[in-house]
Amino acid sequence: MEQKIKILWADDEIDMLKPQLFFLEKKGYEVITVTNGHDAIDVLNEDNEVDVVFLDESMPGLTGLETLERIKAGDNATIPVVMITKNEAENIMEEAIGAQIDDYLIKPVNPNQILLSLKKIVDNKRLVSEKTASDYQQQFRNIVLEIHEGPDFNQWVDIYKKIINWELRLDSSNNPEMNEILTMQKQEANKEFSKYIIKNYKGWMQSGDGPLRSDQLMKEKVFPHLDDKRPTIFLLLDNLRYDQWKIIEPIITELYRIEEEDYFFSILPTSTQYSRNSIFSGLLPAEIQRIHPEWWLNDNQEGGKNMKEKELLQEQIKRLVRKEIKSDYHKVTNVSKAKSLNDNVLNFVNNDITAIVYNFIDMLSHARTEMEVLKELVGDEKAYRSLTRSWFINSPLWSSMRKLASRDVQLVVTTDHGTIRVKQPSKVIADRDTTTNLRYKVGKNIKYNRKDVLEVRDPSEVGLPRPNVSSTFIFAKEDLYFLYPNNYNYYNNLYRDTFQHGGISLEEMICPVIRLSPK
Repeated sequence: MEQKIKILWADDEIDMLKPQLFFLEKKGYEVITVTNGHDAIDVLNEDNEVDVVFLDESMPGLTGLETLERIKAGDNATIPVVMITKNEAENIMEEAIGAQIDDYLIKPVNPNQILLSLKKIVDNKRLVSEKTASDYQQQFRNIVLEIHEGPDFNQWVDIYKKIINWELRLDSSNNPEMNEILTMQKQEANKEFSKYIIKNYKGWMQSGDGPLRSDQLMKEKVFPHLDDKRPTIFLLLDNLRYDQWKIIEPIITELYRIEEEDYFFSILPTSTQYSRNSIFSGLLPAEIQRIHPEWWLNDNQEGGKNMKEKELLQEQIKRLVRKEIKSDYHKVTNVSKAKSLNDNVLNFVNNDITAIVYNFIDMLSHARTEMEVLKELVGDEKAYRSLTRSWFINSPLWSSMRKLASRDVQLVVTTDHGTIRVKQPSKVIADRDTTTNLRYKVGKNIKYNRKDVLEVRDPSEVGLPRPNVSSTFIFAKEDLYFLYPNNYNYYNNLYRDTFQHGGISLEEMICPVIRLSPK
């Protein structure tokens, strides 16, 4: 049986619309009615199956335009909205159209007008969904061939971008069968990508060939574009994946023009301690430990592992930039620091380069949240992207970026690594000094399933320090996560379907770097 189209109709004179409501119900539509904007927002927050909203413009309290603005700023931004008003004033029409309404009707509306509007909106949505699914079916085989034709690192980036593009298009198509096929295709891509990394990673690190890496990012993508006349803001969003960038890109490009969009590969482990220290130092972790031993702590040592990013950046600038420049560094780890950044962001235009580290996941969850709560908020990739967009558009960070857009600045947006939703446990046996990370381990006498990992018995081969003479690194591939035998079932249930990093996957390793300027 075909599911009824569900309409939410908000009008303070809803009792006067009984003929129209009766007409719609006779035509097979389901109609929920409310008399004000606040109730409309509540219904949308509680019911994720509303297909279209009819919104009276001149409601008391929260007006139609104000209600529309809240809808478009929240998780329901993609729901079609029809604005209905008694007022034909041009400015109201322009405001509504500018706020992305899907149709506009003038009272009194007759049933045929309503029906025509619904057909146009709902059938268009259905046709777009069907076209998206059809297009993906045609592209599916091409992507399969590309995955298995021995792609190089540039081709792997192209494959990953294609898969993400289809994920984003299918997000709004409500086609669970296609989504399941795409999920399986991404798993297959990660399986082959992991083989590719295992085969090539050591060679890249020893020869210097291969893709742009974390330790080369500033040298290649930031320093060559420093400008005496224009300050540079280097914004590093912790854990930002390529798909999350694509979700916030349309928001940012309202005010900024993309000058260059590129990528780099995060070094292994794809974790803050290693990848971010490498970005700010321009060195591999083993080189940081050798040159600045007082600034490097191994996994098994007590203390914060990213406490010297400012100093590492200053040393890299001295080493690679041949002139005196004024630099600054700020790390945002909580809401209070985010608000402080927003208050003071225009002061950064007095520097040649200002680096800002934004602890994105902490900001997303507003605090250090228990794993179970975060699992509920971001149960899958679509929810992760949706929460990213909602957080960003309402965040002090976007407010800061809007302020900077009024000045002649250069903005570089990037990350240190991404995350992957883990699904398959892999059993590891190790002593108590071994690291607790779920996607990589470093320690002595580690026992593990060799088919699940990239093993590095000599860390110096890949630019990593060696905490002990017999230390070995192992990196989980695909969507695996490491578990110890103790309380195995408990931790398996706790961590399955959570977003983790440190290992080998397209999502963790292929990182966006975007250079922008205000429009």
